[in-house]
Amino acid sequence: MNHNAPHTPRPLDHLSRTQQRILTTRQLREHGVTASTLAERCRPGGPWQQLLPQVFLLHAGPPTSDERLRAALLYAGCEPGDTGGPGDGEAMVTGLAALALHRFSSVPPLLGIDRIDVLVPRQRRLRDAGDVAIHRAHTLPRPQQVTGLPCAPVPRALADAVADLDDAETVRRLLTEAVRGGHCEAAAVVRELSRARLLSRPHVVDAVDALLAEGRALAEGRLYEMVTCFGLPDPVWHVDLRLPGGPSLGGVDAYWPEHAVALEIDARGPRQDDDALWSQYAQKREHLEGLGITVVHLTPKKLRDALEQQATVVRTALMASTDRTPAAYVVVTPS
Repeated sequence: MNHNAPHTPRPLDHLSRTQQRILTTRQLREHGVTASTLAERCRPGGPWQQLLPQVFLLHAGPPTSDERLRAALLYAGCEPGDTGGPGDGEAMVTGLAALALHRFSSVPPLLGIDRIDVLVPRQRRLRDAGDVAIHRAHTLPRPQQVTGLPCAPVPRALADAVADLDDAETVRRLLTEAVRGGHCEAAAVVRELSRARLLSRPHVVDAVDALLAEGRALAEGRLYEMVTCFGLPDPVWHVDLRLPGGPSLGGVDAYWPEHAVALEIDARGPRQDDDALWSQYAQKREHLEGLGITVVHLTPKKLRDALEQQATVVRTALMASTDRTPAAYVVVTPS
């Protein structure tokens, strides 16, 4: 036996086709690739290349979009100073790259995105490297698997993307597509923008106003569909209620006078004056119910995800009106 024969790395065939093309220093070492062999293969013009610290591409030429994403995730799963293996897996694609994976038409394809944003726990000691930008969160959202890759949910990915955008039209297109494309509700987007402290930026506030209007319009369309498709009695739409000769009790989206049932869509998102808005809403609801008017409260998410169930809620409220004490007489006027 020739003990001086060079060490031959074990084959990598048992790894997946994608995984075998993107590996960390630790993974390569576990498969018998020595430091000298790695350096030799990654020499200029060699068959391999280093994409990121301790992350290698096992072929020449530019990486594919998938390889860039997997390399970024492997890098984010490693602690600097570690010997180069994936960490605990607490990393996910976010920002524009995640929106591209979620198939946003207003985002360039992955090949046209210069930077890969990755979300990691706040305590992770990482720096930006190569085309990877690190974002941190005190509490990570639950990732969504898209094409086999962990991605931040759309609201969080939007917030991370918007944080680096100063073009008002681009921000408006992204937020509008999130709602119009059915990716999420407006309130969820505004909540993440608020957490990221982006609502102080005028171009973001303008986009949010358009977003909330978009979300309300979609919710109203679903409400009309609910009444029509599930055979509910026709209400009067978008009216103000008031006591005879008295002040306004507030506007509602739909009202069934014969049953004294009012319906409101809550399409608002958290804003800086949210406490005052919620207090005002609660007072209006309490006042109406004190007059014997049943108030049904629906959210855009409920109308999107459980339309039939919401129709049942409204129908139940209408049927129960016969068993209640008659409500006070109110004047109904167009809002």
